[in-house]
Amino acid sequence: MAAKKSVKRFRGVYYTESKTSKWMGRPDRVYWVNFRDSGTGKLIWERCGWASEGWTPEAAQKRRHELLEHDRAGEYKPKSARKAEQVVFGEFMEKHYLQWADQNKKRARDDRGMYKKWLEDRFSTKRLQDIAPLDLERLKREMRQSGRAEATVKHALCLVRQAYNKAVKWRKWNGDNPCKGVEFPKLNNQSVRFLTREEASQLLDGLWKQSATLAQMASFALYGGLRFGEVCALTWSNVDEEHAIMTVLDAKNSQSRAIFITKPLREVIDALTRGEPEEPLFKNRKGESIKWLNRKFQWVVDDLGLNRGITDRRERATFHTLRHTYASWAVMEGTPLYVVGKAIGHKTTVMTQRYAHLAPDSLRAAFDAVARYACQRNDGSDGGNERVAETILSKATEGD
Repeated sequence: MAAKKSVKRFRGVYYTESKTSKWMGRPDRVYWVNFRDSGTGKLIWERCGWASEGWTPEAAQKRRHELLEHDRAGEYKPKSARKAEQVVFGEFMEKHYLQWADQNKKRARDDRGMYKKWLEDRFSTKRLQDIAPLDLERLKREMRQSGRAEATVKHALCLVRQAYNKAVKWRKWNGDNPCKGVEFPKLNNQSVRFLTREEASQLLDGLWKQSATLAQMASFALYGGLRFGEVCALTWSNVDEEHAIMTVLDAKNSQSRAIFITKPLREVIDALTRGEPEEPLFKNRKGESIKWLNRKFQWVVDDLGLNRGITDRRERATFHTLRHTYASWAVMEGTPLYVVGKAIGHKTTVMTQRYAHLAPDSLRAAFDAVARYACQRNDGSDGGNERVAETILSKATEGD
């Protein structure tokens, strides 16, 4: 940057000249002003603007006087802070956050849809500094009154919170995040519904009558434990028919996992027309990867009455229920919870604990094993069962 030169007769006003731009037959000038902070004594510089934009030494000096008045009143803020205060929520979302999300988030379309449906009309014309916790509380109330699930309400609040966090990180905003004053919904939306063998068979039969592709995708979820998004993302490069393994890349927990191709999955794969390595297994009519669940799935569910009389959303049959059915059947057949969790891509064992009640025999085996060990005599026999039982009984009666 060129050295700043003082303007004679105008105290605290300086300029630098452009090496490329001309104005009125001479190099264009950008004017600057400086003053010392009354509290810290620090020399502060502020850029005013170019002569070609209408700035003159007189205008720069007037601007300096205004800044000095703000400083004496204790109201001075740096230019970057004043500029940040003028940032409008809608402009920030469209020009910065949503474009970043498109490049960095797997479910960017969900953020964009949430913004368009619930945030744009309410906040797009408001400055970041004008959105208060009370505004977000009103948003919560309106979403709940419209029947939206708590997970949807939380998504909206999380989107606002992340947008503000990014604004701070990108130096577009330096104030408080309004979400700090808002209580987020505490979710208990773990699905506990799984299908019986008869229900699963009826569902697949109904889907085959409506759409072969939809039935095939449902089979992958039921017999492979895949999420809907994972089924849609499968390409032929993920299918190793020689070793009977499919690879799910970049799953929800950001980890890849192997899916063994069992007989039901093999039948679906054999019925498909093999494509290029990067071509999806399941395509829409345009030959593109499927992004949304066909409404025919819900038609079949309703026709079979799988959700008749059920109001708790955790008990309702959805496409995701097929994945829960896979895990439930595996546990009921004696597969350890840890193995099931690995098979369906759970990040922690806590997530798999919801299936623990389906393995009562495995739990009883642990109690029986401890009882057998405790009742063994020193010689290795197990004839001490009665003596141990009598001791426990006598202790209990003493307490009475």
